[in-house]
Amino acid sequence: MAVSVLNPVQVPCLQRSRLSTLYLSSNAPSSSFSGNLVFRKNRSVVTGASRLVFNPLLVNKSSSFCTDISVNTLRFSGFNSLLKHHHRSVDCPIVCASAAAGDADGLDNGASERPVVRAESSMQKMLTTGFFFFMWYFLNVIFNILNKKVYNYFPYPYFVSVVHLLVGVVYCLVSWSLGLPKRAPISKDLLVILTPVAICHALGHVMSNVSFAAVAVSFTHTIKALEPFFNASASQFILGHQIPLSLWLSLAPVVIGVSMASLTELSFNLTGFISAMVANIAFTYRSIYSKKAMTGMDSTNVYAYISIIALIFCIPPALLIEGPQLMQHGFTDAIAKVGLKKFLSDLFWIGMFYHLYNQLATNTLERVAPLTHAVGNVLKRVFVIGFSIVVFGNKISTQTGIGTGIAIAGVAIYSLIKANMEEEKRKSAATPAS
Repeated sequence: MAVSVLNPVQVPCLQRSRLSTLYLSSNAPSSSFSGNLVFRKNRSVVTGASRLVFNPLLVNKSSSFCTDISVNTLRFSGFNSLLKHHHRSVDCPIVCASAAAGDADGLDNGASERPVVRAESSMQKMLTTGFFFFMWYFLNVIFNILNKKVYNYFPYPYFVSVVHLLVGVVYCLVSWSLGLPKRAPISKDLLVILTPVAICHALGHVMSNVSFAAVAVSFTHTIKALEPFFNASASQFILGHQIPLSLWLSLAPVVIGVSMASLTELSFNLTGFISAMVANIAFTYRSIYSKKAMTGMDSTNVYAYISIIALIFCIPPALLIEGPQLMQHGFTDAIAKVGLKKFLSDLFWIGMFYHLYNQLATNTLERVAPLTHAVGNVLKRVFVIGFSIVVFGNKISTQTGIGTGIAIAGVAIYSLIKANMEEEKRKSAATPAS
């Protein structure tokens, strides 16, 4: 038997209505309910109460959603037999409440709409993250290709490193002036914290460019695949962190693969190899100092300040090491080969691509889980190596190709194991103690 509504209230317009929670009150007698039965939120039957009360109702005046309720019978499922037994009828006005999310009773007039909204939001997030990954890879590949082309007619890596950072710093200053993003203030203490990170960043950047200028791009990136090995070594022997055996074993293919590739690399020379190894060490220490430099500042501002400090440290060696050669014949030779316009245009764009791909890498990795981060880094290196071989037509021996593949596979295994360990740590820290 349904609960009858003797005097239904006609509401011409409900703002996304929802029936609110029911609770007990014994402050006043009820004129329309003479028995002892009262409905509670848990749908149990209790005695000794006298009134059915509704929570205060919230109205969203901005909504245009309208529903007309007239004389339809109001049914409380599960209580028909109980009411029939007591021969009771309830005079209960129909009320509306705000359709705010999270109602404990789960009564949701918009239930059919909200899953669609969540799906659209999830799809939008996935597309945005995919776009970030695409642009990160695209800019990285373009930078490496254009950078190597510049070195083919302008082999001055110290000066080019300065140009990379200079263009990025100018970009940051213009962005700050436009408030995109708003510049975060920096104190003396923060400057002291960021300076070691910036010095390591400058050293790693310059040494990477020295290697790029000396050997094939694919070989430099193969050597840089050893960076996880240096990170693990520094964590174990400098920071005192215990590295699991599984991680050490996963690094064995990396070392073996790089060794195989180096022994038969056609473009091999000692300068390129040592420079890439020094870059690995520098970036390892940058990672160590970055963990200590917990600034609380957003990544865009942190990278901007690091670029400014790194630029200051890169200028003196560029002037001392390459300055005299540049003034004598470096600039004139480059202009004679490609022209002034192309020379300046190439320098500008490699600096812009360098800054943008690093900034996009930071922004992309903030949006994804550690496991996705690890896979993304490995795939990025595969893309760069593959495209550089195709574009420059670099001839590689079979052993070099196999060694490169083994090294990349080792990095992938290492990254996946490490990402899973970090995820387990995060879940353990987030789980409250029982």
